[in-house]
Amino acid sequence: MPSAEDTSVHQEQSVVRPTREDEIAAAGSELIGGRSGRWTRLGSTALTPVGAVALVAIGMFALGMVQKLPCYNWAWFQGAGSQYTHACYSDIPHLYAGRGFSDGLVPYFDRLPGDMQYLEYPVLTGVFMQIASWLTPGGSIQHQEQVYWLVNAGMLMICTAIIAVCVARTHRRRPWDGLLVALAPAFALTATINWDLLAVALTAAAMLMWSRSRPVAFGILIGLATAAKLYPVLLLGPVFVLCWRAGKWREFWVATLGAAASWLVVNLPVMVLAPEGWKKFYTFSEERSIDFGSFWLIITQRTGEPIEVSTVNTVSTLATVALCAAIGALTLAAPRRPRFAQLAFLVVAVFILVNKVYSPQYVLWLIPLAALARPRWRDFLIWQACEVMYFLGIWMYLAYTTSGDKHQGLPTEGYQLAIALHLLGTLYLCAVVVRDILMPERDGVRRDGSDDPSGGVLDGAKDVFVLGRSAARPPSHAAFAAEGPRVEWGAGGTTTAD
Repeated sequence: MPSAEDTSVHQEQSVVRPTREDEIAAAGSELIGGRSGRWTRLGSTALTPVGAVALVAIGMFALGMVQKLPCYNWAWFQGAGSQYTHACYSDIPHLYAGRGFSDGLVPYFDRLPGDMQYLEYPVLTGVFMQIASWLTPGGSIQHQEQVYWLVNAGMLMICTAIIAVCVARTHRRRPWDGLLVALAPAFALTATINWDLLAVALTAAAMLMWSRSRPVAFGILIGLATAAKLYPVLLLGPVFVLCWRAGKWREFWVATLGAAASWLVVNLPVMVLAPEGWKKFYTFSEERSIDFGSFWLIITQRTGEPIEVSTVNTVSTLATVALCAAIGALTLAAPRRPRFAQLAFLVVAVFILVNKVYSPQYVLWLIPLAALARPRWRDFLIWQACEVMYFLGIWMYLAYTTSGDKHQGLPTEGYQLAIALHLLGTLYLCAVVVRDILMPERDGVRRDGSDDPSGGVLDGAKDVFVLGRSAARPPSHAAFAAEGPRVEWGAGGTTTAD
């Protein structure tokens, strides 16, 4: 029998190390002593890769909390401008009183004073907010808002750890790709602006379940994630088209029914008992005018002409449908069936790009998907640099608009540039993912002969429906390494490399 040391070495060799295949990762590793060695050996007393990724993610989250200290100490409570100039704004403390939690009002059931009659968040997010309010002690309203933010931050830190672990475990042989999430600067900066991490954590867990060939668990988690934020339901689209190409209809319908069932379990009680409050999220999303971060805002600011909300809704919906249809066609016609994570990233990115609003925390939706779709530090950091510039740009623009005659901050033209950077950075990452789909030899995840590590039942499955000759007759570049196994796409197995 092999010794424990031999087993450890075998496990160690099976894990893909970014420092061995990614120049940026190798250069960055010099800050902590160079390429990975004995301290990252699986099976030893040292920290496992998944554990290391989780700790780094929690540490970066804590640094993000430190970045909010000026607001926590005073800027949230002394006028609007300071929280923007310090780039530490958060919805959480403001909505504690603004949505009736400080007065003990029950979300969706109790009518709110002011223009916002009911809580404008999906039900599961409302539950999350309510639980945090129950854990918030009394005192002055400022003290309550501070503690409410801290309680939410603690709960969101748990979500962060879940995200990091799920991403690190989704691709079994690539746990260190989770560091892309853990070290993402935009993640740390935006993690406590709003409650998006709840939906992101549920989505990351769903993708882990799909990678383990558990469509029921995947569907249930997608339904719960959709009950917290709308975007996770989009992932059923990639599952549909991938299962179509592979003929895995049973898995698709099981996942879809699971998603519908779990979404109804959460929503139906509120839907029946408080219909007006329940539908506020949907009516608010429909009625919301063009807002920060979208290319629609650039158009209206540059032309000086308003655009009807109904027109924006129609055009955005049609554009989303058309682009998702194009992604579907790409999936069916690609030389090899795309990986699930690639399509998940593309459909969510499309939704973000054409939407009429882009809040800075929406980047959280994409970060785990990007880490799985394109785990290359150069491309990831280019995109992150654009997102950090947008993060700074929106707060400096709001500082400018609230500074009166002082004009301190970023003027309108500068903010438009920040929006353009965000759009271009996201489009760049979409472009390299599409290139990987069209030229699978460029896909780093498949370089070792893997098919779709996040695909679950799709991993290594045969094709039963394709479009075009390129998909029906895969090119010879299916072998990605000079040594090791080669996946013969559509054959359901591997052969030895030539």
